[in-house]
Amino acid sequence: MRILITGGAGCLGSNLLEHWLPKGHEILVIDNFATGKREVVPQTAGLHVVEGSIVDAVLVEREFARFRPQVIIQSAAAYKDPANWREDAATNGIGSINVVRASEACGAKRLVNFQTALCYGRPTQVPIPVDHATSPFTSYGITKTAGEQFVLQAKIPAVSLRLANIAGPRLAIGPIPTFYKRLLAGQKCFCSDAVRDFLDMADFLALIDLVVFEDAPNGTFNVSTGEGHSIKEIFDEVADFLGIIPSEPVPIVPVAADDVPEVVLDPSLTERMLGWKSKVGFRQTIRRQLDW
Repeated sequence: MRILITGGAGCLGSNLLEHWLPKGHEILVIDNFATGKREVVPQTAGLHVVEGSIVDAVLVEREFARFRPQVIIQSAAAYKDPANWREDAATNGIGSINVVRASEACGAKRLVNFQTALCYGRPTQVPIPVDHATSPFTSYGITKTAGEQFVLQAKIPAVSLRLANIAGPRLAIGPIPTFYKRLLAGQKCFCSDAVRDFLDMADFLALIDLVVFEDAPNGTFNVSTGEGHSIKEIFDEVADFLGIIPSEPVPIVPVAADDVPEVVLDPSLTERMLGWKSKVGFRQTIRRQLDW
């Protein structure tokens, strides 16, 4: 199958490459390498790489028309600078429009969008059902939510996956790599008083295979274990893995004013509609990340 991945040099995109290339699929990656890493898209059979941004409509139209993808994974996103609204709006909004239109023009069989759980804003219900109102308040959340709406208007089959925190190879942001690096360096840590859900990469890849290769319904789906865990639990797992016994209790501070105390997605609709359920437990998920 011909698969096009925007943002294919990021964490999720690169794991999809490792998962699909050995199975004989032909893959085109479009990435501007603003956050993705060049070393994860080396020259190899079946892989084609184009450097550029999905904001560039001419580039997107040309590469889609040339490659004629059957499936598109929309993983590209801008998120580095919360104050750079224009960049977020360009990539996450206009870029999504470009991807949708090019997908329609080439007659793709399916478009899969990766969405942030920040689309829900400050939820009124936890775990958060997929039909919970969207009310994002960050630049990333606002623009990704706009992009998702364009994807769902596509004239080809389209799915938007609202993702939990996915742990796996090359994860570079979040509490797991942060605590790992700081504890190894002998630096002090603190934990926010927040609760999040964490999903193992293997469970994520199993879900993607169902969405891409099976006759999955269109629409939005939460992708999560449905279980919340505190940031302190992450700290304890990392310290235990490294064999470090802190000399004093790690400080726990309230979540910042621009943060959300508890984000846990309810995957029950996904489990029912797609026949998928996470299999890797929380502790094993964190340990597998740390092993990597």
